[in-house]
Amino acid sequence: MIRVRPMREGDIHGVSTVRVNGWKAAYTGMVPQDYLDALTVTEDARVRRDMFGRGTGTAVHLVAEEDGAVVGWAALGPSREDDREPQDGELLALYAAPDRLGTGIGRALMRHILAAAHERSFGRLVLWVIADNARARRFYERSGFAPDGATADWSVNGVQVPEVRYSGDLPLPNASREHA
Repeated sequence: MIRVRPMREGDIHGVSTVRVNGWKAAYTGMVPQDYLDALTVTEDARVRRDMFGRGTGTAVHLVAEEDGAVVGWAALGPSREDDREPQDGELLALYAAPDRLGTGIGRALMRHILAAAHERSFGRLVLWVIADNARARRFYERSGFAPDGATADWSVNGVQVPEVRYSGDLPLPNASREHA
């Protein structure tokens, strides 16, 4: 059974494991391989531990756990966009362990993130996704998000990686619908 709860400091290694393994599985062929090869759980956990210690309380970090192990992570905060309104939130991250994709972890995290967005009185959520990440884009579209026309290039080791912004007004139309 998947349980979603607030992230604790003791979850940092598990979150970093999910994040680094997720990047290596999802972004092969989309971002430079040397960048992916340089990612390590140890370094990600060090950076995450520093951020966790400096936490300002503006972001919500949730973990999905199963049998006591972290199998997913999501983060929500105020939108970082220049054109944002005070009621705009941003889905900063949503990851499931690569070997657990399609098992409901992402849906469970999304439900809890949307509840947290509602609690924070966000009226709209935005998120950024790599343009070539078809699997993630399908997931967000099935969750009620849609591309809103904004694009950006993310520079990774000198390579421009196109990203697409998605947005959705809350409540999202498909948020409560179960989808495969």
